[in-house]
Amino acid sequence: MTADVTEVEPEPHFGRHHGPRSFDSAEVSGLLDERSIWLFMKGGPATVTSMHVVLGDKRRFAAEVGEAGALCRVDLWAAGRWLTCDDNMAYVPQFRRDVLNTAAWLRSGRGSPIPFAGVSAEAAHRQLMLRAGDDDEPEAGHRPRSRFRVFLWGPTTDNVTAYLFREEDRLVITLGFWREEHLINHPEDAGAVFVLEIPTDDFIGILEGIAAALDAS
Repeated sequence: MTADVTEVEPEPHFGRHHGPRSFDSAEVSGLLDERSIWLFMKGGPATVTSMHVVLGDKRRFAAEVGEAGALCRVDLWAAGRWLTCDDNMAYVPQFRRDVLNTAAWLRSGRGSPIPFAGVSAEAAHRQLMLRAGDDDEPEAGHRPRSRFRVFLWGPTTDNVTAYLFREEDRLVITLGFWREEHLINHPEDAGAVFVLEIPTDDFIGILEGIAAALDAS
């Protein structure tokens, strides 16, 4: 699947803000324009059948969207790991909105680099996790960590803790599984931090491809 693009329209501007936010219907409807279609194609190999759509590369980031419905099977992979192993049935209106909000947030230029000097993405993930879940953590400490969170798309993805770091035109995403039942069944994931790197446009293209596939629902 290829597309020739000779001119790209300017990115929409959503204003200054410090993390993902909700967008009104006019803003969301503008996401799936010609540039979105180009990004959808550019995000990686796409396979479309009457039953499902497959986007991306499982070794980096990929999605498979099942047959349309109010509840729809959505499988996600990142860094070779199956993210939606605990719950892959998404409530379409909520899931599609949250995915589009993430795509719009990235398209507006948001996202920050690793906040610690001279450390790897894995080490940064571990440092951000040090006080996660600490009830005594002041709000001022929570805000910096929360601005890196990603995959906040409801029950389908709440089995992982993931952070996103933006380095110019590429993204570095780290993630770890936390549910006790998962770690019992997959002891190799206990304490592991998985890291993927992907061009920003590719990631946005896959997200908007997911939204386009769910739009049929």
